[in-house]
Amino acid sequence: MTLQMDLPTADDYPTRKAAEPALLYRQDPVVWGDAASGPFTADDVKAYGDRGYTQVRSLVSGEEVEAYRAELKRLSADTDLRADERVIVEPSSDEVRSVFEVHKISPVFADLVNDPRLVDRARQLLGSDVYVHQSRINYKPGFGGGSFYWHSDFETWHAEDGLPRMRTVSFSVALTDNFTHNGALMIMPGSHRTFVSCVGETPDDHYRDSLVSQHVGTPDQDSLSFLANRHGIDVLTGAAGDVTVFDSNCMHGSGGNITPYPRSNVFIVFNSVENTCTKPFSAGRPRPEFLAARDFTPVGR
Repeated sequence: MTLQMDLPTADDYPTRKAAEPALLYRQDPVVWGDAASGPFTADDVKAYGDRGYTQVRSLVSGEEVEAYRAELKRLSADTDLRADERVIVEPSSDEVRSVFEVHKISPVFADLVNDPRLVDRARQLLGSDVYVHQSRINYKPGFGGGSFYWHSDFETWHAEDGLPRMRTVSFSVALTDNFTHNGALMIMPGSHRTFVSCVGETPDDHYRDSLVSQHVGTPDQDSLSFLANRHGIDVLTGAAGDVTVFDSNCMHGSGGNITPYPRSNVFIVFNSVENTCTKPFSAGRPRPEFLAARDFTPVGR
């Protein structure tokens, strides 16, 4: 089912519209569904609600990880794919930084987005059927993987994609071991309950620059300091095959990787079918579909 939703809707999370940043209370539930309606235990759901994230150890088998790594290697070596707009390279090298819409590029990852181990958990947290808003691989090769500055995904998805509510969840499947020293994901636990309204108008085709190094839509240092002092920072380490599940409004980021040890993850963003894209709230036109799907067909059925 492919739709372009242009219905007007109220903006409860204004951003990129004022001259000063602001901290706004979250207006949406964190858990939309029934804690007993899926694979997560009640403790898992509570942890997710309190911290904005939870981790599932060894959800993906070692054999599956090897298959995903082989596909990762194939994609990164595909010279024809380098010319595709969905492939982003590091600004200081020719290394692949990200591959978007990977579930449409690769049949291997197409299976993953329909995997009940992920989809059933997404449905449980979001309280509805879900579709893939975005999928991507993030590469962080040894001796050169770049950083991802602090940000809330929802700020961009709201401003530039038109997602009305915080009813979206990301699954990060680790394809390599995530250490404290090789650019692991950092999250401010509890930050998902505060929306940081950012400053600066969205330029036309902002996505082209932001995928390499984002500036518009990034939180100011005072807001980041407030959230870090209030909530602290968790560094999410784990083994290949572990999965991190985090709310769309978590303040998160990761440092560069100057170690010999690569860090690569597959991200699948599930959105509720009851929270589909409207017109962007702070941009002239929507980002391309490889960044923000307009196909709202439920997955996993």
